[in-house]
Amino acid sequence: MRLRHIEVFHAIMQVGTISGAAQVLHISQPAVTKVLQHCELQLGMPLFERVRGKLYPKPEAHRLFAETEKLNRDLQGIRRLAASLKHSTVETIRLVSTPTIAVSVLPQAMSAWRRSFADTRCELATHHTSEIVNTLRLGEADLGLSLQDPRHPGILAEPIAQGVMTVIAPPGRWPAAGSAEPLGAAGLEGELIGYADTDPLGELVVAACEAQGIQPRFHTVVQTYQIARSLVEAGGGMAVVDPFTAASGRGRLQSRPWAPAITIQLYLLTPAHAPLSHGARQLANSIATAARALLE
Repeated sequence: MRLRHIEVFHAIMQVGTISGAAQVLHISQPAVTKVLQHCELQLGMPLFERVRGKLYPKPEAHRLFAETEKLNRDLQGIRRLAASLKHSTVETIRLVSTPTIAVSVLPQAMSAWRRSFADTRCELATHHTSEIVNTLRLGEADLGLSLQDPRHPGILAEPIAQGVMTVIAPPGRWPAAGSAEPLGAAGLEGELIGYADTDPLGELVVAACEAQGIQPRFHTVVQTYQIARSLVEAGGGMAVVDPFTAASGRGRLQSRPWAPAITIQLYLLTPAHAPLSHGARQLANSIATAARALLE
């Protein structure tokens, strides 16, 4: 099927008639009929039953419609983009981040960046690292943020800030005098909040505990570090989190460096062969500055 075939086919499936599809596409009814006939000829099968001037989709048409729906949405997105490029010179920066960094670092970074780029459009999405890599490779984002280096040949990973894994607990758990002292696995008390088995930080926590001769037990398992922090703030136990999550809860919980120290990097991820625009690079610089300031 050609793109024009898909466009006409979708219009007919959505409105149900040749005349309606012609109105939606702003072309003549004979043109719609001709494209549909050519499409069916190339496919070697009819897609619709013709009954008294009406079209009824055959089972093959329903299956085809489901499979081509994403492509049709992409075509609509391309048209909208082309229209915006024609009528506007405003730059759009597409940023995708892990949820942890989006909540802990980006608010301050975006606020500072906006002072110099008030009119620049920024689209922010959150994904896990594997999805961020796919988004960057497909050209659906300009830059990404993650606590992992994906080690992918098509992705550049630039470390822009670093800290150490941190144990967090509800206020009053430790005496103020010893709150800056590192804490190892033996110091974990009560309910310990864990992460999914496939989570990189969760794997580090378990490995570090086992190396100290302790097998951790988790009655509560969460998907994001921010959820773990929220549970700790509510008195739901202790957790070992990344330094940015711990710092974003400063004043609402206690924290101590994990022992032995495990360094955590914040990486700026970009496509290997797509240099950042001036606005995107300045946004990356603002993110790096905000991340470092958060850890001070």
